[in-house]
Amino acid sequence: MTLYPKLIIEALGKVRYPGSGKSLVEAGMLEDNIRIDGNRVSFSLVFERLNDPFIKSVVKAAEAAIKTYISSETETDISVKTIHVARPKPEKFLLDVKNIIAVASGKGGVGKSTVAANLAVSLAGRGYKVGLLDADIFGPSQPKMFDVEDTRPCSEKINGKDLIVPVEKYGVKLLSIGFFVNKEDAVLWRGAMASNALKQLIADAAWGALDFFLIDLPPGTSDIHLTLVQTLVLTGAVVVSTPQQVALADARKGISMFTGEKVNVPVLGLVENMAWFTPAELPENKYYIFGKEGCRKLSEELGIPLLGQIPVIQSICESGDSGMPVALNPDSITGFAFMRLAENVVERIKCEKDKKIS
Repeated sequence: MTLYPKLIIEALGKVRYPGSGKSLVEAGMLEDNIRIDGNRVSFSLVFERLNDPFIKSVVKAAEAAIKTYISSETETDISVKTIHVARPKPEKFLLDVKNIIAVASGKGGVGKSTVAANLAVSLAGRGYKVGLLDADIFGPSQPKMFDVEDTRPCSEKINGKDLIVPVEKYGVKLLSIGFFVNKEDAVLWRGAMASNALKQLIADAAWGALDFFLIDLPPGTSDIHLTLVQTLVLTGAVVVSTPQQVALADARKGISMFTGEKVNVPVLGLVENMAWFTPAELPENKYYIFGKEGCRKLSEELGIPLLGQIPVIQSICESGDSGMPVALNPDSITGFAFMRLAENVVERIKCEKDKKIS
């Protein structure tokens, strides 16, 4: 059977959006980007809100309609996009936030999300109002680290606008794309869609007044990073690495990205994660299994402060998996290390602001 756009439109005209009772075509939810390749059809459905409760059911109904009214052999590739009317201009985002900090890494697997989670908890433990945005769209891990994987944020009308209400745990306000997708499924989005989702989590959420807004960025460098700096005025970036040379090479690239002309964001400093291994039964011993003082040497070379060194201890992994960050216990070895990290970040920001004033 030969496929053509009119057949697709007619089939989708039989699917109704539960929120309005209108068909997808009547509601203007079918984007004008239908593509046909043999028996494969791809198109986009547009929803007004990222947390629309009908997204999954509507996508399944659209797939079923294609197979029912056209052919059971037709394959579908449906993308989901979100829009929001009257979005604030970039310069008006997060007006009640004093400091916006990006937590980044040159490569994956260095513990960036662990550092971001525990830094947020440490700052909250010091009495600051803290928000944490999990901007790692394709690998969100903060819901797991805060033991809120099954939580679904609600929306609330504030000043005439529907806003997503962040989940709050351990004194930290948290939002993640992981709240809006099945935790078992991979997020297969193109860059523009991921960037739009990130903008919504920033602009269409009730973050309120915060002392610190931490953003857990995806590893590496991508258009997500560019979207962020085009959307927000960052106070600075914290770059996480392990001491090994492979990680340090990528950390150097990350630092170069932030300090380059296109981004131009101050690098507050480096965090050396997995700095050494300390057995629980021998707390005074240090085993440098990933190399020794790699981040310290890089910080000295580039003239960037070393904000902290976080040791490898079994409890840090167990705490992350159980949703109870080690920073909740500042008397532990790693909890104390994260407390010092928080102190150094606060002091570094103060120095940067004093420098601008002078």
